[in-house]
Formats: sequence, structure tokens, C-alpha cells
Amino acid sequence: MEISRRRFMQSVAATGTSLLLANGSLAQNKRTKSGTDDLNIALIGAGAEGRVLTEAILRIPGIRFKAICDIWDYSLNYTVNYLKKFKHDVKGYEDYKELLAQEKSLDAVVIATPDWMHAEHANACLNAGLHVYCEKEMSNSLEKARTMVQTARTTGKLLQIGHQRRSNPRYIHAFNKLIKEVNLIGRVTHGYGQWNRSKSEDLGWPAKYVIPQDKLDKYGYASMTQFRNWRWYKKYGGGPIVDLGSHQIDLFSWVWGTNPRSVMASGGIDFYKSHEWYDNVLTVYEYENPKGVIARAFYQVLTTTKHGGFYETFLGEDGAIVISEVAARGNVAEREAHAAEWDQWVKKGYLNAVTESVSSSATKNVAVDVRVTAEAGKWPLPIELAKPAHQPHLENFFDAIRSNVPLNCPAEVAYETAVAVLAANESVATGKRVDFKPEEFRV
Repeated sequence: MEISRRRFMQSVAATGTSLLLANGSLAQNKRTKSGTDDLNIALIGAGAEGRVLTEAILRIPGIRFKAICDIWDYSLNYTVNYLKKFKHDVKGYEDYKELLAQEKSLDAVVIATPDWMHAEHANACLNAGLHVYCEKEMSNSLEKARTMVQTARTTGKLLQIGHQRRSNPRYIHAFNKLIKEVNLIGRVTHGYGQWNRSKSEDLGWPAKYVIPQDKLDKYGYASMTQFRNWRWYKKYGGGPIVDLGSHQIDLFSWVWGTNPRSVMASGGIDFYKSHEWYDNVLTVYEYENPKGVIARAFYQVLTTTKHGGFYETFLGEDGAIVISEVAARGNVAEREAHAAEWDQWVKKGYLNAVTESVSSSATKNVAVDVRVTAEAGKWPLPIELAKPAHQPHLENFFDAIRSNVPLNCPAEVAYETAVAVLAANESVATGKRVDFKPEEFRV
């Protein structure tokens, strides 16, 4: 049986063989500094995403914040004071190098800085002997992303990248159980994803918290505007297709178990004329499995309308699965009329039965629940996530440190996604289709 590189890397992560490197045995690499299951962590990057991760981490038992780092006093002071309310004995730092030099009891670091600094921060923390959870995208530079994979290998430390859908139980159920295990929708021939956002003004800042220009210069930012809106500028980020699209484009490779063979994209700076990155991008990816069967996926990101929000659809010969991080936007399997009945999968707990409230003269206009599974052709997915979206992914990371469970998004897998996603911007810039070679996805 042929096996894709992605599945091979996941099996390597599961056995832990890739971690038997410079620092000795696997158990030694993952032992916590405290000798208990409690983990001491630092957060580098306390902006909007850092706060999202902080809220999720506060719900996870046994995690102790010891240090926070951010170059903006506004974000740094807010997060330090906020954590102290939850009895975390935490110190604030402007410079991550000082943090690493001073904090000797850390087990891990969570990184939520702008994309262009991910590699520098992650590599420094890994080389300091710490496990790292780093937000996606790995980097806005493939060269920098490659160094992150290499450093994780040579240090033997864990590096989880924040593609959090890979730990979401609803996605795991939909992809691993429904699509792969029981072949619910037959051969998956197409995928569709979108993330649409309403138009918005550039982010501002409180006047009394402006960062002095000499400090901005020190940390590589041209202005306060670019610091606050870094995602729109080529030095710092990759634009909306990277910032938003990488979450969902990553799913295509998960479903088909292979990396794309090409991408063709169209986009432009059509609305926000002061920005450097494209405010809308439409893409078509092609995937070829080991048997030579082609599948195609369309993805769009728009920043001038929120129509439809964000969700993904996977379409097969016998049905489709519509899914989203927000269940109200996507939480259903749809059966084609010619396909075999799905009642058996309801009985086995793979799907929920469909009911609807109806009124009729036969019931004297009293609403009653009526089974309409066969007629509607739609079944809700049975798995809900009663946690913040990032929490399961962070739990997976901390569990990997504590008890050797495999990471759901190790660096090698995230690098493959970075190759696929960053190529969309290349296609827009050149107006040409980008064809991938298999070796481009390997480090």
C-alpha cells in the first residue's frame, strides 16, 4: 500500500522517533522542570491573538504563566495585570532575549507575534531547551519556516503550529471517521472554503500609548500604523490569504492525504489602496492521489463583505459535508438521492437524526417533531465543541509534553501548508499557475 509523506510524518510523530535526538531519551526531553504535571509557560506576543490563547489556556488545569513579553506597553501591562487576577505570579518583559535569560523554570513558550518574527522567536526558544506552540502562519518566508523545522529536529523539542482545526473534535470526526473510515460521502472530488469579512478601517491605538519611533525602529517597524496593521504589509505578514486562508487550505491536504500539485489564483488591491497585500484572493488548487485521481478545491477570502462568513464544504459522489468552527455556519452531512441510506450511521452514533417542527390540521396546529431524515437528506454531525476553538489544540500540545501523545500539527505538516498557501500570493503576482514539485514540501 502506498503511503503519503504527510501520513508518514504523522506516524513518525506518533512513535516519537523524530525526537530521539540531541538531548537524550524521549522521556528526558519531555520531563517538566517542576517534576510534576504542572507546566510553567511564557507568552511572547500579547496582542489580540495572544489574548485569545491566554483565555483558552486559563481553562486548562496545571498551566502556570510565569512571564509575558510584548514590545507594546499597552498590551504587556494589560496581560500581566489580567493574569495576576487569576493568581499567576507573572513578570513582564519587553525583550524576549531578556525573558529567556532570566526565566529558568520554563517548560514551554506560546508565541503569538506577527508572522515575520515567528522563526526568530521559535528558534531562540527551542535552542533554549523549551517546547514551543507557535501561531500560524509558521512564517511569511519559506526560508524562515524551514529553519523552524530544522531547529525542532536538532533540539528534540516539540513545535506545534496553531492550525487549531486539526485538534477540533468535530473536524476529527468529520474527516477521520465519516470521510476516511466509513466512506460516508464516497470519493471526495471537490472542496470549497471561504472566509469573508466586512470592510473595516485600519486598527488605531490610544494616543497615550503610542510607541516612540526609536523603539519602533529598534524592533523593525516603520510606523505605528504598520505595527498595528502588520498583516497588510509584505515585510510582516502574508495578507488575508495567509492570515485567514491557511486555516482552511490546510484542511484540503488533510482530507485528501496529499499535498497539492498546483494552484492558480487571482486577486488584487481593489479596495484598500493604502495596503500592500491583496484584499481579495480567489484560488483553485489541484490534488492528485497516488492512484492518479484528480481532485480540485476552490478557496476565496474577501475583506469587503461578510456574506456567508467562514466555512468549508467537501463534496463526494454520495454526499457532502459542510463544516465550520462555528457550528451554526456548518454542521451537516448531506446525502445524494442515489446514495445508500444513512440510518445505520445514525444508529451507530456517527450522525444525528434530523427532526423538524411542523404544524398541520391533522395535529390541530400543534407543533410536533417529525422524522424527516430521508426527505431532507441532511444529518447534523453529532460532535460539539463546548470549549474555545483553540483550547483542544493547546491541550494537545501540553499533553504531548506531559505524556508523549503525538502533536496534531507538528512543524513538518505545518511547513507543507505554508508552501501551499504562500504560493497563492505568488500566483496572483505573476498571473500564472504555480506547479509544485513533491520535494518542495520537504525539509
